[in-house]
Amino acid sequence: VQLQAFGGGLVQTGGFLRLSCSASESMFRNYATGWFRQAPGKEREFVAGISWNGGSRYYSDSVRGRFAISKGNAGNIVWLQLIGLKPEDTAVYFCARRSLAYAAVSPYERDYDYWGQGTLVTVSS
Repeated sequence: VQLQAFGGGLVQTGGFLRLSCSASESMFRNYATGWFRQAPGKEREFVAGISWNGGSRYYSDSVRGRFAISKGNAGNIVWLQLIGLKPEDTAVYFCARRSLAYAAVSPYERDYDYWGQGTLVTVSS
């Protein structure tokens, strides 16, 4: 089982990106999925999460209204749409699958078992 995050890049302030997290199997089908990010010199933080059935979405205060999380029906891909990017959004972005099936989205890293390798988002001012 593998997760792969991709879609990062270099954009200017106000720009947009679409990050993708693909799975080798339909491993998102019954599991909540989260996106986290880690900026240089900072701890990894929760950014967004989507419930196992896609019915609920959660965002950190810093990205709410600018980022949007969604998932594919086949259960093997999750996206994070980033708009209105700011320099403070610069970070490596990671996707992760909740360790417990049917559990709610959690903002804590310890509640996720499978992680993608991260994709770098750089926002220039």
